[in-house]
Amino acid sequence: MPTLASPLPSPPSADLATARWTALGTTAVLRITRSSALIDARAIVEDELAAIDRACSRFRADSEIERVNASAGRFVTVSSLLLEALEVALRAARLTGGAVDPTLGEAIILAGYSRDFSELERPRSEPPAQARAPACRPIIRARRASGWKLIDIDHGSSRVRIPAGVRLDLGATAKALAADRAAAAARAATGASVLVSLGGDVATAGPAYGAGWAIHVTDDHRDGPEAPGQTITIAGGGLATSSITARRWLRAGRVMHHILDPETGEPVEPTWRTASVAASSCVDANIASTAALVQGESALAWLDELRLPARLVGVNGDVHAVAGWP
Repeated sequence: MPTLASPLPSPPSADLATARWTALGTTAVLRITRSSALIDARAIVEDELAAIDRACSRFRADSEIERVNASAGRFVTVSSLLLEALEVALRAARLTGGAVDPTLGEAIILAGYSRDFSELERPRSEPPAQARAPACRPIIRARRASGWKLIDIDHGSSRVRIPAGVRLDLGATAKALAADRAAAAARAATGASVLVSLGGDVATAGPAYGAGWAIHVTDDHRDGPEAPGQTITIAGGGLATSSITARRWLRAGRVMHHILDPETGEPVEPTWRTASVAASSCVDANIASTAALVQGESALAWLDELRLPARLVGVNGDVHAVAGWP
């Protein structure tokens, strides 16, 4: 479990270098404790992100996951990376009792998230009253069977079969997996300590930078350090923030978001606008933060029982910290 601290300690004198660019439809940040290795480390991270995109993106017709979706009901041979990503997604479903469900692909498309987020029509502004209300009213109802329990994986032949009528969407876990893999690969190649952030989902590898990696936790990863939130440090592991405020779009004139209720297939009626969780990996942190938004009030006790440090911000702005979050 990563050690969290707040407020931010004085920065140590270290050879810290940073790169920032756009990838996977979000902001990628690389920090490394050896500036001479930055170029090589960035190339390694970019290779990992490109591989995840080819395997798991539902926004490109040539991705492996789209080939699996198009062949629902039949076995399809896939790469070891897609097998790993699917195993991670199924583990997320098991650990959360289906709250994080990789078989909501059709529902998210019907909700309007049918292309890259940068291409969606987004609300120009949103009054506070609307932010405190349910994120949307039902436009369509996409009910589905619990398809994740029926997915077949044949490891011996690297084949996958999803049930007919099911469409995969690994968006809840694939980005976090990419962060973990990229940080580990850059660390292995350079020997330096590394932090990789993908849209605010953070993975680290190697000894902590100084007294810890500084992270500003806020509703939207695109906001700067001056935005409302909290700056903490982590000594290792990962940290993820899930939010209903960062990815919002208009569907039939109504504001939608990407966190779906598996029971209805619709965006959850929010208790929390943001959930931030620290765990031993970015994947585990992301699983917990996403599940917290789905679970609502019960997330506080669930996270505390699991001893996962977390910061949950209610739709009214109230902040709740559990399990040792500073």
